[in-house]
Amino acid sequence: MRLSSIAITAAIFAAAGGLSYVSAHLSVAQIEAHTRTTLQQTFRTEGLTWAEIDTDGLQVHLFGTAPDEATRFAALASAGRVVDTARLIDQMLIADSTADEAPDFSVDILRNEAGLSVIGLIPTVTDRNALIARLTKAAGDAAAGGMVTDLLESADFPAPAGWDSALRFATQALDDLPRSQISVTPERVTIKAIAESEQARRALEAELERQVPEGLELALDVTAPRPVISPFVLRFALDDTGARMPACSADTEAARDRILRAAEAVGLEGDAECPLGLGVPTSDWSDAAVAGIQAVGALGGGQVAISNADIRLVAPQGTPRDKFDRAVGVLESGLPEIFVLQTDLPEPPEALNEGPVAAPDFVATRSPEGAVQLRGRLADARARQTVESFAKAQFGSTSVHMAAREDESVPEDWSVRALAAIEALAMLSNGSATVTPDSVSVSGRTGRPEASTDIAALLADKLGDGTELEIEVTYVEQLDPARGLPSPEECQSLIGEIIGDRKITFEPGSARLDASAEDILDELAELLKQCGDIPLEIAGHTDSQGREEMNQELSRDRAQSVRDGLRERLVPVRAYTAVGYGETRPIADNDTEEGREANRRIEFTLIPSDAIADEAETEEQSERALDAEPSADEKPTQDESAGAEGAEDE
Repeated sequence: MRLSSIAITAAIFAAAGGLSYVSAHLSVAQIEAHTRTTLQQTFRTEGLTWAEIDTDGLQVHLFGTAPDEATRFAALASAGRVVDTARLIDQMLIADSTADEAPDFSVDILRNEAGLSVIGLIPTVTDRNALIARLTKAAGDAAAGGMVTDLLESADFPAPAGWDSALRFATQALDDLPRSQISVTPERVTIKAIAESEQARRALEAELERQVPEGLELALDVTAPRPVISPFVLRFALDDTGARMPACSADTEAARDRILRAAEAVGLEGDAECPLGLGVPTSDWSDAAVAGIQAVGALGGGQVAISNADIRLVAPQGTPRDKFDRAVGVLESGLPEIFVLQTDLPEPPEALNEGPVAAPDFVATRSPEGAVQLRGRLADARARQTVESFAKAQFGSTSVHMAAREDESVPEDWSVRALAAIEALAMLSNGSATVTPDSVSVSGRTGRPEASTDIAALLADKLGDGTELEIEVTYVEQLDPARGLPSPEECQSLIGEIIGDRKITFEPGSARLDASAEDILDELAELLKQCGDIPLEIAGHTDSQGREEMNQELSRDRAQSVRDGLRERLVPVRAYTAVGYGETRPIADNDTEEGREANRRIEFTLIPSDAIADEAETEEQSERALDAEPSADEKPTQDESAGAEGAEDE
């Protein structure tokens, strides 16, 4: 009985052990199969098809021949992303690299006063001793510092096509290059060198380009020390025989090209010389030179001479005074501050005894397209700047062209007259305003029926009753801004059409308009100028991110930025109201990015007339309440107040 119990117990344990072994074996086999399959798929995906895999329990053996070390490492890294690297056994090999391609052969030769050095890789078939001998001959006497430092290495490969020809050309070029660096490859020779002068530089480049073998690319960078030019000069003349530039100086190649292009535009033909040099009085030298040449072209002749910072313009004899003044005015505007201008207008011989010189004048003209030109004379540079700034404020900075010259002989109140003339011209669609010592005349066309009366009143107020006025202003109905203006409702609809699917956007977290909003504001400004003083609300809205108070403030600031942007574009914004609603009026779900983007917006809404009336009535009531409040003398004393309250209590 006892033996039977022991046998049964042993059998049970044996069966359990057997089942455990079988189960463990099956589990290991399943793990091995899964690991092998996963790694094979990974290697196929990454193009590592040469790699082989074998599993032994939990260990993974990697076999195969990788084309190079980097690819073997890539396979090992890929396997490490699938299984623990502790389980990997690397048995991969690297392919034999004895069949490498020929290297890139190149030589760099550096030559200076200390001698010559050569470094690089050359084919073994190149006669190294002959090469060093040629370089030593080019370097000169070794006792005089002409030694050659040999840092060459060689490789046992055939010489590539063009190698011998390129090397021979480079060593021959050394004879004419005492200070240089030469880089040689089979296809290209690059030479950097210093010549003694500009003339030597041109001769050297021409000789090297003549000697270069066919099929070899030559890159040259030869510089020459620039001489000191004193004084820096330019002379340009234009007459019946054509244009001439007998003298020219420039500090940079870009400046030289600008001067030559300006001279060619005025009529200079052929190759002109304009040497480069040091000693330029200002980096703006080319600006003065170009402006002087263009002034001669505007006069149709004459000459300009510049010496350092002094410039003298001489007009052809008999040039009309107004044409001369216009050319001088433009020249003065284009000159850098350092330059001092002298002008000369020779009178024709027959005009010397014809009586007094014509009186000075100042003329402002406005074209139908809106371009404004100022010409004639002004007292000095300060007056020119004041008049130009005032005109730009009236007509826009891009519309004004200043061509007036300085003349100290004009009357004392000349600037006041010029400013009044410009202000009168602003009331016209197009026309002119002319100032002389005795009168101010304004003529042109306008769309304002009352313009003539307003101009007369303006000039009388600014200049006094003693100034002679000549006003010839024609009213043109087609120019009347009141004709065909859209209604406020139509304006609001047109605003929506202009914006369309676009948005007025700002820099993140800021009230500053970004670049994409500028085009929208430009288009809106053109429309709103036609709409006039319509009551418009510009409303800013944000999403719900951030604190409510900050969102409200940000939305208000953004609305104000839009209003300011329209005002800068000369839109009448007196009736516009900038309001910030923050996050209080969403039009989409703030829980999504699309919804938040939609909620960040600017809206234009026409303010109803009854709301304007209610606001006006509220203001009127407030004013009446303030008027009805008793003064300090009329207010009851403390005892009187107490009595009144007591009576009311009773």
